[in-house]
Amino acid sequence: MTRKLDLRTGRPVWYAYRAPSVPTGRLTRDIKADVAIIGMGISGAMIAEALTETGHSVVCIDRRGPLLGSTSATTALVQFEIDQPLSVLSRQIGGQDAGRAWRRSRLAVMNLKARIDELGIRCNAETKQSLYLAGDALGAGALRAEAEARRLAGIHATYLPKAELSEKFGIQRDGAILSHDNLALDPRKLTAGLLRKVLERKARFYAPSEATAIKSHRDEVVVATADGPTIAASHVVLATGYELVADLVPATDHKIISTWAIATRPHKQALWPGAGFIWEASDPYLYLRATADGRVICGGEDEDFTDEPRRDALIAEKSDRISQKLLRLLPQLDTTPEFAWAGSFGTTATGLPFIGKLPRHPRIHAVMGYGGNGITYSRIAAEIVSAAISGHEDRDAELFSFDR
Repeated sequence: MTRKLDLRTGRPVWYAYRAPSVPTGRLTRDIKADVAIIGMGISGAMIAEALTETGHSVVCIDRRGPLLGSTSATTALVQFEIDQPLSVLSRQIGGQDAGRAWRRSRLAVMNLKARIDELGIRCNAETKQSLYLAGDALGAGALRAEAEARRLAGIHATYLPKAELSEKFGIQRDGAILSHDNLALDPRKLTAGLLRKVLERKARFYAPSEATAIKSHRDEVVVATADGPTIAASHVVLATGYELVADLVPATDHKIISTWAIATRPHKQALWPGAGFIWEASDPYLYLRATADGRVICGGEDEDFTDEPRRDALIAEKSDRISQKLLRLLPQLDTTPEFAWAGSFGTTATGLPFIGKLPRHPRIHAVMGYGGNGITYSRIAAEIVSAAISGHEDRDAELFSFDR
């Protein structure tokens, strides 16, 4: 039913840290629930938490198991800053809607941090500043205009000219935008923490359990599984990452990209002032952050996905390129990779995901096309989908809908 992909290869850095276990059972008989969620990664976990918090009965299934898909491949730079610059997005969809999308993204990061604190999930969550460096996509002048566009949209941003960037951060670029209140965290610990909270609310988890067919009826949706039993639910949510159900999801401008990442050994010395996020206004762009114990995670070298063998064969070459780029940017670091991995992710022309009800299938909801803002968009998806299932209207849902 889904396009089956190896969503990641190699050894992501997050396996250096222990995440809580998430118990699952085997689906042995037909069952019913208010909502069936297909996928037990970060998106499925956030949606399940939002739905069970409002009293819905939830069943989650995954053909692999919890945390075994794309979740571990993320570098977890949880930014409100959308991949598509505000000044560029404004030309694509109009300034008013672009500003709404950026403000909603910022709100999502704030809401996620608040929810982590409320639930007491221990996932090394910490607010971080971010440096957006001038590059081949936006030079110094365009970056200054981008900072002004953000200011006019109600989003604080500080433009740093070349001399100030060098003085404050020791980075040699023509300019940068400094922003605040992004979020660093451990994605496996967050996902496991959310799923365990959902279990406490009597949700049911079945894995490995593969959905083989989905039949939409007027009053319910029935999910058939490879083992035989079915799940009947008032609503179904497809949170399957980049393996979305091809025969249900309408044609969009969604495409799949390959990316590569490395992580260094822990650094005992100071990393860089503030140890915030750093990313480039380039295509493809380099992006980096530090872990709580001083490792540097750095990713980039993105290119269109062709197949898993090609992507995986490039891990060594891409890792070396990323390591060398990181060394040129921050020459005081030992950039030798201790971890290296590859992953795939979906993206769209605007950088905005698709979230919401599928056309002609009002009881089936899907989330896809997260680009480089996966965890941020997962939070937006949880808010929009839970509101729709609860019979409420999210004012920003139209920005992300499949028929936008």
